[in-house]
Amino acid sequence: MSRQILRRPLVTEKLVKQMERGHYAFIVNRRANKIEIRKAVEERFPDVEVDEVRTMIVRGKRRRQLTRRGVREGRTASIKKAIVTLKPGSEQIDFFSSI
Repeated sequence: MSRQILRRPLVTEKLVKQMERGHYAFIVNRRANKIEIRKAVEERFPDVEVDEVRTMIVRGKRRRQLTRRGVREGRTASIKKAIVTLKPGSEQIDFFSSI
């Protein structure tokens, strides 16, 4: 179940700094709600206790490509992000251990 809800972790420079304070970001299924996201994180990472879940929908950006046949327009995919805050004293999630 957690694989259907949690698509992949989101790792950016800003979010790596947030990880030190116990905030982790995931790209999640668009239809998932906060309760399902909390259960999926706790199921996937057994030693973790979730304190708070914040979600947001990020619209896809418009893109243009100039080709020999003219201008092609489109958009990138929209995603839903979830920022998960862990309880103090909970184990930290290590995304980089399997690299």
